[in-house]
Amino acid sequence: MKTLLLKKDEVRRLISTKDVIDAVEEAYRAFNSGLVEQPGYTGIHLPPHGEIDFKIGYHKAGKLISMKASSGGFTENPALYGVPNGMGTILLFDARSCALICIMDGSLITGLRTGAAGAVSVKLLARKDARRLASIGTGNQARMQIRAISEVMKIEAVHAANRSPDALAAFKADIEREFGIPVMPEQSARDAVEKADILITTTRGSGPVVEADWVRPGTHIIAIGTDQRGKQELDPEIFRDAKVVVDSLSQCVEKGETWHPLNRGIIARSDIHAEIGEILLGRKPGRESDAEVTIFDSTGMAIQDNTTAAAIYRNALAGNLGMPFDFLEPGPRLKDGKDKDNAQPSDH
Repeated sequence: MKTLLLKKDEVRRLISTKDVIDAVEEAYRAFNSGLVEQPGYTGIHLPPHGEIDFKIGYHKAGKLISMKASSGGFTENPALYGVPNGMGTILLFDARSCALICIMDGSLITGLRTGAAGAVSVKLLARKDARRLASIGTGNQARMQIRAISEVMKIEAVHAANRSPDALAAFKADIEREFGIPVMPEQSARDAVEKADILITTTRGSGPVVEADWVRPGTHIIAIGTDQRGKQELDPEIFRDAKVVVDSLSQCVEKGETWHPLNRGIIARSDIHAEIGEILLGRKPGRESDAEVTIFDSTGMAIQDNTTAAAIYRNALAGNLGMPFDFLEPGPRLKDGKDKDNAQPSDH
């Protein structure tokens, strides 16, 4: 059995944004259909501002186990070590044998599947006449959100806010060049939010960057930046009368944006409307009126990496891309087909 190595450029060529959206919907449906084992993820903070997360997921129907290591915040990496300030690696294991079948770059997958998550929420929770986005944060994930959302709705304009004029100008140039969507740089986050049908927050904030009285009735909010205790983007009061949808209830009440209003007693756990997979499966409704404020709290799930990486792996095999190599040594076999060296489980 060969192990396949897929580098970043190969990953980029092997999947489209639409395919990623389909893979993320598959992940959410599987999660709420009892087809997923997904232990809580582990995050390690590394001084001064770095962190690395490890996420493991098992898709019972797909027969694949994935493990992703994803790092970020290492701003001195390019100068000191000649590597990016954030990196990702995904390992895929065949669940029938636990053999390592693929090692692939995961840095694009994290961005793509997180952007796709926002797009799925737009399909289910945004008003049908929504046309204007506000982006608080103008980094890579803001771009990924717009790339994916443009697949599921027509975006007439993006109102963007950032404290750095240079970052805002670069964002405007990139979005207008790639998508032909006008970007309106705003003087403040409030100016952007007050014009939005859909609000995207993709900061690494440690306190609210959006206040409750800025949010118009009917707004859909995609909260992306909070995936660890200590991060925050939204005024908890926004949750008081909103329809709250999460990707994983267990994750969001512990590490997501939803933790803050729960901790303050503004909402109770029973006030959380649904996990998004429940809406996709038709068990709970999505948006029910044009006036309600909807919030999608996304902490990111290992099963999203799993289904996205699985689609890439299948496409690689079909297209004969990547580098197969001998990683596993075949062991001596017994007559019944068992590996001689592992015929009995260890007690240790």
